[in-house]
Amino acid sequence: MAFAFPDAYPLMQALIERGIVGDYREPDLMRFGFAPLYNGFADVWRTVDAIAELLAGRAYDQPRFRKRSRVT
Repeated sequence: MAFAFPDAYPLMQALIERGIVGDYREPDLMRFGFAPLYNGFADVWRTVDAIAELLAGRAYDQPRFRKRSRVT
């Protein structure tokens, strides 16, 4: 599953800080690999809930999340 979002990089970094690991791809894609053998409904719900919370409060819009590293 992939989502395009203009601030995908800082949003993904904020999710990683919360323990939700996805993948960022230039220019603005966040990718998530949900595998039914390893992930349940609760994992998907937790991810969606975290994204909604981060977007609502713009918590991802902090300098520490915008700092680019070589590996995402």
